[in-house]
Amino acid sequence: MVRINRSSRPADKFGLQLHWAILGIVGFIFLIAGLYVVLNAQEAEMLTEMGRSRHLAEFGNPFIVYGTAWKKENTATFVNQAIHAGFRHIDTACQPKHYNEAGVGEGWSSAAEELGLKRSDIYIQTKFTSYSGQDPKKVPYDPHASLEDQIRQSLEVSLTNLKTDYLDTLVMHSPMNTVEETMVAWRVMESFVDAGKVKRLGMSNCYSYSKFLSIYDEARIKPSVLQNRLYADSNFDTDLREFCKEKTIWYQSFWTLTANRVALASHEVNELAEGKGLTPQTYMYAFLMSLGYITPLSGTTNTDHMAQDVAVMKRLQDGDVIFETEEEIAHMAKLLGFPKL
Repeated sequence: MVRINRSSRPADKFGLQLHWAILGIVGFIFLIAGLYVVLNAQEAEMLTEMGRSRHLAEFGNPFIVYGTAWKKENTATFVNQAIHAGFRHIDTACQPKHYNEAGVGEGWSSAAEELGLKRSDIYIQTKFTSYSGQDPKKVPYDPHASLEDQIRQSLEVSLTNLKTDYLDTLVMHSPMNTVEETMVAWRVMESFVDAGKVKRLGMSNCYSYSKFLSIYDEARIKPSVLQNRLYADSNFDTDLREFCKEKTIWYQSFWTLTANRVALASHEVNELAEGKGLTPQTYMYAFLMSLGYITPLSGTTNTDHMAQDVAVMKRLQDGDVIFETEEEIAHMAKLLGFPKL
């Protein structure tokens, strides 16, 4: 008969407990290490996302914004094509009268999925349009609500239409009837920035220097964008452009080609453009981007023109100096009729 030494059993039990305790500690260490790696990866991704967003919105970075007005039921197709061509900045408005905002949302999101892009790779800018600028049959908010509630409702409609939980920029489509009323609207827009739903604010169709200065002075969150028609009737916004340059406000130009088609059709501009390997239209865009504070909008629906626009934009982004001297810039300004740069 085998004799069992019962006195060894407590020691065996203790050893087994110690073994499992050590395994538990090792497992816990691996768990903590794994969480650390995951969290660091998430933080790195978040920083990368923030970096992309900052780069897209960096003042002085040469780029062209794709404009989406008047594209109606073809909006999604054209926006998708523009992003495939290389555009990364999109402008629209919560104004069914002239814009198909939901089509913009469909267009950018489908292109992003096809190209493997993230939301932070695309700059999305839309506008609040007051009731006076809306089609009474297609108002995207309650026309009987207060101005403040109309703006809040418009933002929520825009976020839904554009398939996003934030906007890179929200622009007031035009000033209200008075500076006081404009500031009431602006305060609501400022609250969106505070809430993280909007990154920056802007103004459009403001051609009065004194009015824009008043808005700027009274605003707690200063306008980052002024989007205006660039044409001779407003003296090419000389004072406003100078102010934008001084305050690092993007001056976004629309109607850029149409309003200056006579100058762009001239023999001299055509020769200058050809000498740089550009069309008169992309030469115009290069001129504006070379000033360092003007961002033109392009609303082309032609895929060849989209490619040309992106090509000149990328040339400048890659460091190509198209206007090599101040004299070249001044000469183009003179041809256009710019009184001052």
